[in-house]
Amino acid sequence: MFRSYLLSTIRIMQRNLSYVLLNVFGLTISVASCLMIFLIVRNELGYDSFHHKASRTYRVTMHALDYNPSVSMAIAPALRNDFPELENVSQVWYRNNGMVKIGQQRFPADGFLFADGQFTGIFDYQWLQGNPRTALSEPNTIVLTESIARKYFGGKDPMGQLLNLDNRLDLKVTGLIKDVPGNTHLPFGFLVSFESIRKDLEKGSAMREFYAIMGGNTYIVLPEHYPVAKLESRLPGFITKNWGADIAKEATLPLQPLRDIHFDQRYLNNSVSPTTSRSTYWALAIVALFIIITACINFINLATAQATRRAKEVGVRKVLGANRPQLIRQFLGETAFLVVISLLLGIIIAYLFMPQAVNWLDIKLDHTQIFQPVILCLVLVLGLLIVLLAGLYPAFIQSAFKPVLSLKSSTGNNFRGLTLRKSLVFVQFAASQILIVGTLIVARQMDFFKNQDLGFNKEAVITFDLPDESKQQIIAQQLANDPGIKDLSFSSGAPSYNSSFAPFRAPAIGLTKDDVTEIKFIDEHYTDMFGLRMLAGNKIVKQHENDTTHQLVINETLMHKLGIQNPQDAIGKGFIASGEPVTITGVMQDFQSESKHKKRRPCILLYRADRFFSASVKLQPQHMRETIARIEKVWTGLFPDDLFDYEFIDDHIAQFYKQEQKVYTAFRLFSILAILIGCLGLYGLVAFSAVQRTREVGIRKVLGASIFNIVGLFAKEFMLLIAIAFLVAAPVAYYMMHAWLENFAYHIGINAAIFLAALAVSFIIAGSTIAYQSVKAAVANPLKNLRTE
Repeated sequence: MFRSYLLSTIRIMQRNLSYVLLNVFGLTISVASCLMIFLIVRNELGYDSFHHKASRTYRVTMHALDYNPSVSMAIAPALRNDFPELENVSQVWYRNNGMVKIGQQRFPADGFLFADGQFTGIFDYQWLQGNPRTALSEPNTIVLTESIARKYFGGKDPMGQLLNLDNRLDLKVTGLIKDVPGNTHLPFGFLVSFESIRKDLEKGSAMREFYAIMGGNTYIVLPEHYPVAKLESRLPGFITKNWGADIAKEATLPLQPLRDIHFDQRYLNNSVSPTTSRSTYWALAIVALFIIITACINFINLATAQATRRAKEVGVRKVLGANRPQLIRQFLGETAFLVVISLLLGIIIAYLFMPQAVNWLDIKLDHTQIFQPVILCLVLVLGLLIVLLAGLYPAFIQSAFKPVLSLKSSTGNNFRGLTLRKSLVFVQFAASQILIVGTLIVARQMDFFKNQDLGFNKEAVITFDLPDESKQQIIAQQLANDPGIKDLSFSSGAPSYNSSFAPFRAPAIGLTKDDVTEIKFIDEHYTDMFGLRMLAGNKIVKQHENDTTHQLVINETLMHKLGIQNPQDAIGKGFIASGEPVTITGVMQDFQSESKHKKRRPCILLYRADRFFSASVKLQPQHMRETIARIEKVWTGLFPDDLFDYEFIDDHIAQFYKQEQKVYTAFRLFSILAILIGCLGLYGLVAFSAVQRTREVGIRKVLGASIFNIVGLFAKEFMLLIAIAFLVAAPVAYYMMHAWLENFAYHIGINAAIFLAALAVSFIIAGSTIAYQSVKAAVANPLKNLRTE
């Protein structure tokens, strides 16, 4: 019986090769797309879930004037002392950059951690060499990741090797681990024992004072079945005991679940890795659902269109004794055969193209995960769902044909008017329009990120750190006559970098509770080089270190916080910053120092040469590479023991929106695939419709119908469906995209132009798909059609 069904299926498919190819191609692309989306969504939503203690691990954060993921280094020892029941307490200090020296070789170190001995008891990494319990317990020890070890030592065994970090620490390699997975909020290249820097930290206030925050993070693991609320209720008393009741009144220590860190946007601009919203990736999962539904709709529509051709076959089979269950099994078997072929091809295509997709999306994801048991089970379930969704209806319809009517060929005339096919095409168009609207809005928001006025000039500007701020003037003198340099400025950081914050208040106007302001220390060139716009008063000029009066320029946001509306009225006004009275000498227009996820902060600009840790250089657009090489030569001559590491401000700003760029790329890729699959189905429907209406087209042409009339005959039904689908898709798309835009403090507006553009794109796509087959039918010889029909 099975052999008979199989042979029959193969013969039928040979006779209907175009139908088979359309269905297999559409299903293959949909399966491959869904597999890739599933792996991407699983990876992104599974941040830090690979640690076996993840459900009991929390990051201890601080909330005073703002949410800060960092706490004082003094918190961890106090927690160990006051809460001995905690399973683990670990403190780490993340560094964005540094320099590693091995012999005469120097390497940039981008992203590494100082971690204590309990770190490896909380976070699970795959150890290749070394003992995770002791590798970081002693000072001057380091654990390398596999790729970093290969970079530093080539094929040599790294264990026991020595290296120098930042010309300060001589470290011995005591461990080797696999590269850190990409879906972690703590990406690092190597781990340095916290004991290596503990003594230096103890000399200052870092290990004692509550507000001595240097960028360190503290993690705890609760005992099993220990409610987190119980610990949270005891933390105010913990603060009072160790640092006093006054601090306990103004600050709290929120416990942030490890698996929420990547998605908690309250801490957005202080996190080591960019945060995002979970809903963003659920939206991508919805795209996968649209893709599968579209493919199933194609299958059903093409199968029902084919049913008219197979009406006589069904009639003959029934006359020869076939019953309805046998016919249903036959048709389901044909569907299953196509689905199995599509699944196999889809897996192969996903495997081959996954590395490219991962590269486009800038994520770490091993494409061999496609062959994990859970993924293969998903493929089987997906295949079964497709067989049931796409195969059942056509099977029941075709098996229900009555033999007499089928043999008289009357079934096709009745079947052609089925409303289900129109309903399915309607759903398909609605889904496509939602995707088109979503993609257009994401594209416009990304353009807003990149091109909207930030309040400062960022073009062709590089920035780099100064190991010794006392050599500023030497650098300025040596670069003064370089033809490739437009301007040079020293500061604590370019406009899009922020590192210093301070409390401020103004009791005279009733602002008695501290708020937070950013502080930037800038030189006299900063304002002009970055094109900052002064609204009132004077811009910062050079000051001698012995000057007792300080210039202080504030931004618009701080001015409004102080209750002043007119910039001119702000000049000469005073308030208290960092506990000291200050007087305003200038007001500048706001500029964007953080991403557009958050509203602009209050900001103070001061001249203070001893805080100029960074240089910014505006380059001439020609020969920038050669100019940077000359800057590096000057820099290296002054700091021979350090490594020149620069960054374009454009690239730094792009990092703010790294997650959104991933999503935009994914939406573009998979939305195009979903629309392509829909076009395949539409193309097939028009093709079969043209075949079924061959005689009608011939008669119309004989009676004088033009090519335009014939094309309109095929197009009008589908164009009407597009218009009706738009009425449903528009409000759904508006609701979904409005919710997504609410994640940003600054975003575009959703206007009618976007929806009209989506409707126009839908018409163009559908019209282009319909055009080929309808024109082909329109230009055919009517006499030949009438003779062969």
